[in-house]
Amino acid sequence: MLLTHLASLALASTLSLAAAPSSVAGPPWLSIELPANPLDPSTKGAFLVVRTYHHDRSSPFPVEGRAEGIVKGQRRSLPLTFDRTATEGVLALKKSWPSEGAWVLVITGMPGEGSVTALVSIGTDGQVQNVRVPTRSVENGRWTVPTQVSQADVEAALNKLAAPETLGAR
Repeated sequence: MLLTHLASLALASTLSLAAAPSSVAGPPWLSIELPANPLDPSTKGAFLVVRTYHHDRSSPFPVEGRAEGIVKGQRRSLPLTFDRTATEGVLALKKSWPSEGAWVLVITGMPGEGSVTALVSIGTDGQVQNVRVPTRSVENGRWTVPTQVSQADVEAALNKLAAPETLGAR
């Protein structure tokens, strides 16, 4: 009887894992929040906040980034540093790039294959012009998943921002 009961429990466990909701699986995601909350000591002074998710649940995972810019016609690239906050899965980014020029922040969660990247476009006025997380639809539009961001995507975003600066320099 005990053996039958244990076998039933094992079968139930296996079936419950097989029927687990899709939130257990799925791609990583990140969102960009700005302005950062100045009332939270762990985000005070941050330029923006990055929230990381695995599918639909807040989940801490590795994030890396770089600031790609054009300053006085010269191309620049600087690494970004993210600080942990009091909230799990939330990172703060302080401004570490020059105020001059146009910049695109390339923020990547779960670096490598299957990563998610946000492109944060900052105009020559220092204001965020656009935040974009490139995606594609799969399974006949049933799901939206992040796409890999190429260097060409970064260059296109940066050149769009820097166009007024470049035209004004002529």
